[in-house]
Amino acid sequence: MTILVIAEHDHTAIKGGTLNAIAAAQKIGGDIHVLVAGHNAAPAAQAAAQIAGVAKVLHADAPHLAGHTAENLAALVVSVAGGYDCIMAAATGFGKNVSPRIAALLDVAQVSEIVEVVAPDTFVRPIYAGNGLATVQAKDAKKVITVRATGFDAVAATGGSAAVESVAATPDTGLSNVTGQELSKSDRPELTAARIVVSGGRGVGNAENFHKLLEPLAAKLNAALGASRAAVDAGFVPNDYQVGQTGKIVAPDLYIAVGISGAIQHLAGMKDSKVIVAINKDADAPIFQIADYGLVADLFEAVPALIAELG
Repeated sequence: MTILVIAEHDHTAIKGGTLNAIAAAQKIGGDIHVLVAGHNAAPAAQAAAQIAGVAKVLHADAPHLAGHTAENLAALVVSVAGGYDCIMAAATGFGKNVSPRIAALLDVAQVSEIVEVVAPDTFVRPIYAGNGLATVQAKDAKKVITVRATGFDAVAATGGSAAVESVAATPDTGLSNVTGQELSKSDRPELTAARIVVSGGRGVGNAENFHKLLEPLAAKLNAALGASRAAVDAGFVPNDYQVGQTGKIVAPDLYIAVGISGAIQHLAGMKDSKVIVAINKDADAPIFQIADYGLVADLFEAVPALIAELG
């Protein structure tokens, strides 16, 4: 079996979710190739070649691939798909954008967000907002799979020595283009890769409280900042902070939920965290049902006290 993993990158470095997708590919077994598509992305291709377990890197370079639009990427993947039994990507915003289009063009059923490999054609994936796990068998000869990063330990980013092979880019489909990007800059760790996450919910009250209370706590712990959907919808923080079924899936060593009630939508994105700490004044909040440690207290008193104890 030969597997193609579509790399998510910033034209310089490979993003962490790709390392988890490669780990899942190793569980399936076979030769693993990585596709790096972009413009002036040779450094990313070289970084992919160093990933442990990668046999070959395919590098496609063209100006219309710079934006990583699903239409152009899917056309490129389909053009090289003939030599592969399985096409995989991390179940990030990037992977969720391009993979369904690839599956549709290949006329196969996509297997989404796998968390375990049972056999080369059989996988475990969450259903019902993560409250159940389904074991599914993919009978298509060519499989398109997305990988939930929290289900697999990332492979080493170094130690490999794969060859880099240039492949011809398919023509620009002209269906979409990126007109601009605004990237959030932060000194804190990236949310999906952080060992510690501090998240705030509607109980925080407003954007000012969110930054005044939670940012100092995150700084003390060198933690990433997250939020519930309610906090995002209320405008406390940008959408890229959202943890949950329709946001980012995280599984840090420590997850601190502040003023979060624990709606199913949110729990689906963080309940695999190794240790969960909840701070909420409502003793009946659902978050306490999955928390390892719960503090029934007013967050406006508890969080400053915690920051003071951390020195």
